[in-house]
Amino acid sequence: MSGASSPCVQICVIDPVSRLCEGCLRTLQEIADWSRLSEPERLAIMAELSRRKIPSDRSSQPTG
Repeated sequence: MSGASSPCVQICVIDPVSRLCEGCLRTLQEIADWSRLSEPERLAIMAELSRRKIPSDRSSQPTG
């Protein structure tokens, strides 16, 4: 197994409403701090990610 745990799926797009990464659902601060966090801290954040949601009503808004 490789180094530190990470939820990254290499879809790095920040949602402007929720301010979460659309790929992994982390905040910009969590992403920035990730390499400095302990493994227990990383695992705690990863456990919380399943409860985070990006607003889906954006898709029903007109695009132009």
